[in-house]
Amino acid sequence: MSPPVFLLDPGLLATVHPGGRVMVSGPEGRHGAAALRLRPGELVDLVDAAGRRVAASVADVDRDTFTVCVEGVTDEPTPDPEVTVVQALVKGDRGEAAVEMLTEAGVDRIVPWAARRCVVQWRGPRAERGQQRWRAVASAAGKQSRRARHPIVEPVATTAEVAARLGVAKQALILHESAAQRLAHVESPRAGAIVVVVGPEGGIDDDELRRFEATGAIAVRLGGSVLRASTAGVAAASVVMARSGRWG
Repeated sequence: MSPPVFLLDPGLLATVHPGGRVMVSGPEGRHGAAALRLRPGELVDLVDAAGRRVAASVADVDRDTFTVCVEGVTDEPTPDPEVTVVQALVKGDRGEAAVEMLTEAGVDRIVPWAARRCVVQWRGPRAERGQQRWRAVASAAGKQSRRARHPIVEPVATTAEVAARLGVAKQALILHESAAQRLAHVESPRAGAIVVVVGPEGGIDDDELRRFEATGAIAVRLGGSVLRASTAGVAAASVVMARSGRWG
């Protein structure tokens, strides 16, 4: 089984080196000491969510902290191609479920999108709260999936902002149930930015679709069945990750 992963502030891991020691405190320290009941000699990984992974062994355990001895430091390169999923806002906790699955699949950026047909809309303070919730979910899922580099959850985007992103991507894909082309038949680039757009429960508006296609984006469908807005993204991302070599 892989060692448990603990997320630390990048500043705490910036200057670590093999043979050095790091004390883990706060919520992560309590989780390791009290919940996981770590013991001296056990192996753990410390990550900073930006690509640094520190392999370490537990040296000492206190009531709500533990100290590790650093055994190795790895800086994982920035993934290429970079995979971004533009996820339309969905009602209830389905948006958070989508973020969790996308993080586990390995996507690099998640962009909440205020599509015209979204039942839920983030405005004002609600937008900030929504982004913070999605970031917290991505952080927890990143730890669970043992990622050293967690996805960036961006502020909620307008249709115009999504179109601008599609226009500069190496490959831009729009999931649409009526598309003639299947995603499985589309080759994915091995470098550059790949952007996948997932619409809301009510579907992508015709004007939105035309605006996106005008940027060079292509509409694709996954298969014969129609997936929920909260699950379509992870299905598409999985195809893209495999076809682009990210899972190679």
